[in-house]
Order: sequence, then structure tokens, then C-alpha cells
Amino acid sequence: MAVAAERAGERLDRVLASSIESLSRTRLKALILDGAVTIGGRTILDPGQRVNAGDVVAVDVPLAEDPAPEGQNIPLNIVYEDDDLVVIDKPAGLVVHPAPGNRAGTLVNALIHHCGKSLSGIGGVKRPGIVHRLDKDTSGLLVVAKNDRAHRHLSAQFADHGRSGPLQRGYLAFVWGVPPRPKGTIDQPIERHPHARDKMAVRAGGREAITHWQVLEKYDGADSGSGTPPSRNDRIARGKAQGGAAAKLRRGAPGKPVVSLIECRLETGRTHQIRVHLAFLGHPLLGDSVYGPGHRTKAALLPPKARADLEALGRQALHAYLLAFEHPSSGEMLEFRSELPADLACLRQDLATAREARRPRL
Repeated sequence: MAVAAERAGERLDRVLASSIESLSRTRLKALILDGAVTIGGRTILDPGQRVNAGDVVAVDVPLAEDPAPEGQNIPLNIVYEDDDLVVIDKPAGLVVHPAPGNRAGTLVNALIHHCGKSLSGIGGVKRPGIVHRLDKDTSGLLVVAKNDRAHRHLSAQFADHGRSGPLQRGYLAFVWGVPPRPKGTIDQPIERHPHARDKMAVRAGGREAITHWQVLEKYDGADSGSGTPPSRNDRIARGKAQGGAAAKLRRGAPGKPVVSLIECRLETGRTHQIRVHLAFLGHPLLGDSVYGPGHRTKAALLPPKARADLEALGRQALHAYLLAFEHPSSGEMLEFRSELPADLACLRQDLATAREARRPRL
């Protein structure tokens, strides 16, 4: 379709919605974000892109697929279950619901096998019972509704984000560097990255996003003055890290803090919110190759065992350790806590051990 002169300057999603009556504006916005819309042959990823008169816009609507996932016998770590809901401690690497590239092997497939037809249908066939989600490589607690009444009640709590209700969501995050203050709040809007469809970004005009954080622990970098002398390659890599990317980490140096353990509490729930906000703060998550691209160089600052832990991690160092909400039937306040999984617990131990080893002996 060609954009009429009277529509020049309008948002792309608005123009498409008025021209393609068979698709809702929400559906069209999703197609834009998925890279299915072009202007003059150029892919557009921003629904708010302003159009010009005469622009030739093409929409590639994918063929309908069978959306009904099947149950699969995938082990689940269930920490609580009753007739209304089930609380899962999700491992890293498990996708929550089917999507392109992950049609099977998801938490939804496991829940269908475990719960049968008792899951809430409000989320649709692809997301039965899903009230909220965690990124594939984020571990931790997640609640699923087993009937529509519970789904509506829980969804209302998540929509309120704990501002006036009982909902609490707490995360443990290992980040590069030490923030200048012991605690704070990041209030920055988030929207889809204009050029990278798999990323989110802090952008003016985006959706409101608020993260509260506080520093729990600080961990020193490698101490070249004790233990086994570093190899020549280690010295070169460490020098590059300290002179380059690590300068952004408040000039981390051997024997000084280069990593922090931070607790985050969410007041909103945007995609990749904690990862985006902490990177915006200047302290990206360890192991986050999307929002902390300099992590491989910075790893040279870590003590040897912690460096090996990070290399083996293969994911962002983020864990949803706290989940509290009001039970949809009884009104009882439920609170669940999850210990760090083995990979993050090992990282924390080796970071802390290196710190303790440097304390003076009395």
C-alpha cells in the first residue's frame, strides 16, 4: 500500500490499522516489532515511525500455525501447589512459553503434562495459566494460575506491581562494578530497541519502568600480589581490562571491588527490565552478552576461580529469589524464597572466598 498525502506524518501502526481492517492495531504493532513490516523494502521495527506521503508499506502476515502446544514430561521444581495455583522454581535455560524457535520443551509444555486441562485458559492456548514470565536464562520463582478466577486475581496483583497491594518480586543480580550509592531507584522508560529486535532500550516515550535496588555485597578483583603469579596472558588481558572497559567500573584494580551483588525490587514488569536498567546505570549483569558486551574483557579482573565460574555460567547472573502475593481464594499472604542455584552459588562463594583471603589476620 502507498501512504496517502493526508496521512503523512502519522504513526506507522495507526496508518496500518486504518488501512487493514482485518488486523487489530495491537496485532499490527506486534508484526512491526517482529520485523514483518517494510517501507520501501527497508524493515521497520518502530511502531511509532512517522510515514511520508507516497511511502510504499508492505506487511508480511505469517501463515497461521497450530498454536496448541502438547504436554511433555519435563521435570519441574514445584515449591507449592493447590487447586488454584502452582509456584515453580524455574531453572535457567527453560523458556516459559512456546515462541518461534522454541515450539517445544517449554515450561508450558511441562505444565500441560503436569496439570492436564486444569490450567487457566485466559492466557490463550500458547500461554495457559501464565500470569508473568522470566527470561529463558533467568532462574527463580514464578506463579502459574490453574483456573480463570485465580488468573484474574493474580493478574490484577501483577498489574498493580505491589504499589497498593501485597505483591513483591525480588531478584539477586551480580553486576560489574560498584554503584556510587548503597541503594537507589532507576525510573527510566523502556521500549523496543529501534534497530535490534531482540533488545530493549531506555527510550524517551517508552513505557514506564521503575526498579529499586540496593547493594548487598562487594567483591574484590584479582590480587596480583598474593597467590600464584598471573601468567603473561593474564597480565596482558587484565591490563587491557583495567585500562579500557573497566575504567567505566570506577577504575577497578587488583584488590579493589569489581563486582557487586545487588538486590532489585520491581515496581513495573517490562521485558528485560532489570538487565536494561542496570546496564543504563553503568553496571551490567555478569554474563549478559546482550546488555553487557564488554564482559569477556572485564572477566580478566576476577580472581581465577570466579573467572572460571563466569566462563562456565553461560547466562546472565540474575535470579528471582523472592515472590510474595495474596492467595486468590483464601486471601492469605504467601511468600516464597529461592536459594541461589548451584552456578550462581559457586560464583558467589568464589568471589567471597577471594575477598576473605585478603582480610588481615589478627
